Amino acid sequence: MRVIEVQEPGLLTTVQDLGREGFGPMGVSPSGAADAISLRIANRIAGNPEGAAGLEMTLLGATFVFPEGAVFALAGSDFGATLDGKPVELWMAVEARPGQTLRLGPTRSGARCYLCVQGGIAVTPFLGSASTHLLSGLGGHEGRPLRKGDMLRIGDAGGSYRKRTLAAKALERLAPRKILRVTPGPQSDWFSEAAQKLFYGSTFRVAEESNRMGLRLEGAAIQEGAHGEMITEGVSLGAVQIPAGGLPIILFVEQQTTGGYAKIANVISADFRSLGQLRPRDKIRFERVDWETARGLLMDQEKLFASPYLIVVA
Repeated sequence: MRVIEVQEPGLLTTVQDLGREGFGPMGVSPSGAADAISLRIANRIAGNPEGAAGLEMTLLGATFVFPEGAVFALAGSDFGATLDGKPVELWMAVEARPGQTLRLGPTRSGARCYLCVQGGIAVTPFLGSASTHLLSGLGGHEGRPLRKGDMLRIGDAGGSYRKRTLAAKALERLAPRKILRVTPGPQSDWFSEAAQKLFYGSTFRVAEESNRMGLRLEGAAIQEGAHGEMITEGVSLGAVQIPAGGLPIILFVEQQTTGGYAKIANVISADFRSLGQLRPRDKIRFERVDWETARGLLMDQEKLFASPYLIVVA
């Protein structure tokens, strides 16, 4: 049985896959990778199905030992990874020999880095997903972030090591954005023209209190609209709520499944990756797009994933 030994867990390292859809009526949010694009690519480079379970590291990376060796890939933000002291590139398949140590440090770019090993991380599924749901303490590895001394089992690998890399042009097209594209929220017409002008014309800063449940923003307070007076309703990933204080909150992968605040906008699916790479104190803006544009951008993204030229095999 091949395993990964956790020597140092980093700030917040969890097992994640593409999440569990369809359980909102039960009060269970999807969870899953905050930057699903990076997880999907790392899995393909490592030789796995796109949805295989990997490890998500936030802001400060972990240190792992591969007692029996492994083929792995890193994707997302640059955490200065080294394998036995030698630099490891992102977006590339790497073969670790038995006993080698992979060490990741503080981020040099965005918020999250993903480690996918050939065979995937083998954990017991919860509601059909390997993702850790931190709020409920279910899924992943014992329903919690990794700790020093944890031993993670690697699933059965389907093939041998092949040198795979992400095509350079694809990486350019998938670069995270600081101008988030949004469609109108279900209560957008509750906000005056002046309030909407302020929302779309302002620069906001990601607050320190942000997490996988939501990104709190600092900046201009959007005072108009309904504040806590509406009937609670279901909410979607990427919804931009305006609570009583007027400072926007972007609902994220472990969001509450219902909410009673008006939603002025919703981040488009093609920009969810950008949400997952935002760090505290990052500055962002919002750009309004129509539904057709939002659908087109998502279709373009998925066409890129379907391209045979996405992954280069040496």
